[in-house]
Amino acid sequence: MCQLPADFLSAMKDLLGDDYDRYAAGISEEPYKGISVNRLKTDPERLLPLLPFGVEQSPFYEDGYRITGEAQGMGRLPLHHAGAFYVQEPSASSAVGLLQVRPGEKVLDLCAAPGGKSAQIASCLRGKGLLWSNEVVRSRAQILLSNMERMGVANGVVSSCFPEVLCEKHRDYFDKILVDAPCSGEGMFRKNPVAAAEWSREHVLACADRQLSILHSASIALRKGGRMVYSTCTFSREENEGVIQRFLETHPDFEPCAVTPVFGRPSGVSCGIRITPLEGGEGHFAAVLQRKGEGISVLAANRGGREREDPLAGTVRKELQSIFTELPAGRMTVIKDKAILLPEELPDLTGSGVIRAGVLAGEWKKNRLEPAHALFMASSPDRCCRVLSLSPEDPRLEDFLKGYEIDCSAGSGYTAVAAADIILGFGKCSGGRLKNKYPKGLRNTL
Repeated sequence: MCQLPADFLSAMKDLLGDDYDRYAAGISEEPYKGISVNRLKTDPERLLPLLPFGVEQSPFYEDGYRITGEAQGMGRLPLHHAGAFYVQEPSASSAVGLLQVRPGEKVLDLCAAPGGKSAQIASCLRGKGLLWSNEVVRSRAQILLSNMERMGVANGVVSSCFPEVLCEKHRDYFDKILVDAPCSGEGMFRKNPVAAAEWSREHVLACADRQLSILHSASIALRKGGRMVYSTCTFSREENEGVIQRFLETHPDFEPCAVTPVFGRPSGVSCGIRITPLEGGEGHFAAVLQRKGEGISVLAANRGGREREDPLAGTVRKELQSIFTELPAGRMTVIKDKAILLPEELPDLTGSGVIRAGVLAGEWKKNRLEPAHALFMASSPDRCCRVLSLSPEDPRLEDFLKGYEIDCSAGSGYTAVAAADIILGFGKCSGGRLKNKYPKGLRNTL
């Protein structure tokens, strides 16, 4: 752990008062680790007994768990590859709980990479409604897309767009918006010493101005009566209470939603909660705002007005009949050599920097449609014609995740591969062997 800046420690002493000595004593301790369970794939009752590490219920999120003891190499585990859980610092899960997402809503995660909070939102939506996940940095947006595919999100959009452009394009559209704003990262110091080394008062103030600008953009895209949560992984009043107070002063159409602390500690605003390592998480701030007035969900208003499928959709669905007994809900379209299963209802996507809407269903290769990894990840064993279901300890899973061929007795043709009945990829079975189709960029290295 590097030496923390004196100005930062002075600010923390002012913030924590009598609790500062306990905070300072824990600076060199190991950071908290946790997971959130993905209900698109499984549930805690099924998943937790299968994990090779101990967990305890997190106070910050209903489906969040703190890891107890050692847990090395979680990203290599078959159940992680399957999207059964997302590795997430415990207090980071708090913001989505406060957003109160319900199935069928349209939700924008405006600063979404790498995707932990979007994964939570998708889990809460249960495949219904729309999740729009945005990340302005293109390389990080690609990581976000990969994580959304791993988690099996079919009703999503991933974009790389400036917040002011995206939100102006979709005025008054979303029911819920999460602004997990880029910040000075004071809550990451134990996990990331580089963040501590780069900290400065000037950076804190610059972050606060940028955060206010992003929050203003988000306000444009929220419908009347909609709920918005602003969050950071930092402690500073300037980036937290200061941003909220400045926003409310200039946005009379918004009001704070009082939050009764069930975790963390009260903040300097009635609508906010602060979490420090003293409360069992590395550090987070979240505040809840509501746009005044009454509005209705655009999804609800538009039901019955769905667009027709692409003329080639029937051909695609016929090609997939021998692989899937049922496809995820959506509208099939074909763009060049790719078949894409779109969410059933979408706003106009032009000018929004969209990287992917819905799920890549397959690609035409040598006049045949090869199914896509993402389509299997958005499916379940009961929707597949052939499944090779293995226990998480089966050595064939380790070989599969390294890209090797494995023994398979599931018949002939494209076959889903599952760990504990949770799909993590597919291959093509023939003669008792499965030719591996797991994407090279996702494979476990030797």
